Amino acid sequence: MDLLLSLIPPAVDALHQVSQQSTNIAITDKAIKYIGAGMAMGFGALGPALAIGNLVGRALDALGRNPEAQPVIQTNMILGLAFAEAIGIYALVTAVMIGFVF
Repeated sequence: MDLLLSLIPPAVDALHQVSQQSTNIAITDKAIKYIGAGMAMGFGALGPALAIGNLVGRALDALGRNPEAQPVIQTNMILGLAFAEAIGIYALVTAVMIGFVF
């Protein structure tokens, strides 16, 4: 994560240099803000997507091995899905704030 955050300022500087050197391309601060919002949502949705896939896969494995434990496994799976979705919603709120507030 630190590596990703350390790459953002040089990327912004490079985009500003490209926009100043080329007359056909105009990359404004607003454009960079929207690119950042899209990246925040994309990276923020990647973790919950992997977590949900892993969680459901392991729950199905557990149900296949021990079908009698279905109520306990299903309850814990739904609770884990809710927590993973909450992280995705936080990423969405952050992306909306970057796009429209800042």
